[in-house]
Amino acid sequence: MARAPLLQLSGISLTFGGNPVFDGLDLVVQPNDRVALVGRNGSGKSTLMKVMAGLVEPDQGARVVPPGVTVGYMEQDPDLSGYETLGDYAASALAESESYRVAMVAEGLKFRPETPVATASGGERRRAALAKLLAEAPELMLLDEPTNHLDIQAIEWLEAELSTTRTAFVLISHDRAFLRALTRATLWIDRGEVRRRESGFDGFEEWRETVWAEEDEARHKLERKIKAEAKWAVEGISARRKRNQGRVRALAALREERSSMIRRQGTAAMEFESGTTSGKRVIEAKGLTKVYGDKTIIKDFDLRVLRGDRVAFVGPNGVGKTTLLKMLVGEVAPDQGTVTLGTNLDIAVFDQTRAQLDPEASLWDNLTGDPTMRVSGASDQVMVRGNPKHVVAYLKDFLFDERQARAPVRSLSGGEKARLLLAKLMARPSNLLILDEPTNDLDVETLDLLQDILGDYDGTVLLVSHDRDFIDRVATATVALEGNGRATVYPGGWSDYAAQRPAAEAEAERNANKTPAQIRAEAKPAAKADGLSFTERKKLDALPAQIERIEAEIAKLSDYLAAPDLFTKEPLKFRKATEALAERQAALAAAEEEWLNLAERA
Repeated sequence: MARAPLLQLSGISLTFGGNPVFDGLDLVVQPNDRVALVGRNGSGKSTLMKVMAGLVEPDQGARVVPPGVTVGYMEQDPDLSGYETLGDYAASALAESESYRVAMVAEGLKFRPETPVATASGGERRRAALAKLLAEAPELMLLDEPTNHLDIQAIEWLEAELSTTRTAFVLISHDRAFLRALTRATLWIDRGEVRRRESGFDGFEEWRETVWAEEDEARHKLERKIKAEAKWAVEGISARRKRNQGRVRALAALREERSSMIRRQGTAAMEFESGTTSGKRVIEAKGLTKVYGDKTIIKDFDLRVLRGDRVAFVGPNGVGKTTLLKMLVGEVAPDQGTVTLGTNLDIAVFDQTRAQLDPEASLWDNLTGDPTMRVSGASDQVMVRGNPKHVVAYLKDFLFDERQARAPVRSLSGGEKARLLLAKLMARPSNLLILDEPTNDLDVETLDLLQDILGDYDGTVLLVSHDRDFIDRVATATVALEGNGRATVYPGGWSDYAAQRPAAEAEAERNANKTPAQIRAEAKPAAKADGLSFTERKKLDALPAQIERIEAEIAKLSDYLAAPDLFTKEPLKFRKATEALAERQAALAAAEEEWLNLAERA
């Protein structure tokens, strides 16, 4: 016997600000459903989920929940007023005998129930909302971006928890690995229409492209038909006194059908432009140690980053990933150890706190007020990779419309704020990108695009992210910070790290009671055959200064050759300078290669 649906929406229509979000929407959620709710940022995913939760009243239509069925919704910005601690809020709907459930999920989600509401961060509040929902265990859970502000360990715990639950759930997330692991059906919101596919997120992109291809083919056929009918209508005037009015009306109907078609939103015109080429050695860190109070962030850590590397940093929230990033670029000094930065570095930073955006200022003012983007004497222009561009045109490249240009940044969604910050970073060339949690709030299409442009970027990337799929697609090496100052470098992305971790942990356990000197001594043969001779050691010490001198000569020659009339006025000097530049570039490559070889042996 078929069971009744847990939730049914019939004929739902909703309009915000004069724009229809949904029109005549029908939707059913069945027991045991595990549904991915996907769509672009701004497509209405959160709005639909609030309609499902009964928090937003539609203009038309009905929401039906059978008697006795409970529907729980995880709020993105929960109201904790009236509660002293996060635990009080999370247990507010439970009987006292069931409050232990909050403690169980709090451990997995890594939040402290005793944290005062007054001092809780936004991420802690969201984790409390998620804990509240999981502890209550309703028949239907509505989860809006539950993985935001969770580290990978907490995401994996939540994934395991949801994979074994008998509760139905609808899930909004941009974490592909999370969606693939958990969902068995997909709801896709696209321009106000909701399509359902009885298959999980894996394969969604292929389904989406098929639907769009069919749509494009239908549009092309309609255009051809309108063109043919319009030609008949024009030519019919001279051929006959009285035209077929039914055919004329049919042409008008075809044109009306075309005008009612909602064009798909394009992709953002994102592009990172590499600046001057950095030296082959970008960062050389040796013996880094950093301690705050009784907490060791990093201990005796070595890392070499070469030009073109994509290095991901992973680990629990609060373990020190951002602090390590700041040490590697010279913003924070280590307690011990050294960091040597390469030459000709142009650094661009994507800050997870979005501190580079003024929330009270408009999008327009955030761009035109940036000194690196300002165009002298033009208040409506921004400098984009060396060329002036109207600020609204540049905002449209990142999918903002003209009405948003004068709106305050605080009115934007998380994904829109991320796109605006990317717009600021992409306006100027760079050769070293520091991306601290860039994937939060970005939709799947924008994540795809960001991945592609990072693949084409000639510079170097240091990345902090909890998105396992994104790390797999981008990283060439992964630094795992595992607490107590321990950090290990693994080749490859997240999946490679996960495969190599057991062997590395066993090795770490064997070395737990040994000093760094003992570990290094055991790792190297006793003989000095692989070491450096006295002459080679002197050469290694002298090479950095030699490399800097060659780079300075290259910079001078490049500036000299940049003169626009040099080739026409002084062709002989131009030829000699060009030859000298090629010779110095070859010398630089040879010196860098020699330094790398000697440093590796040392």
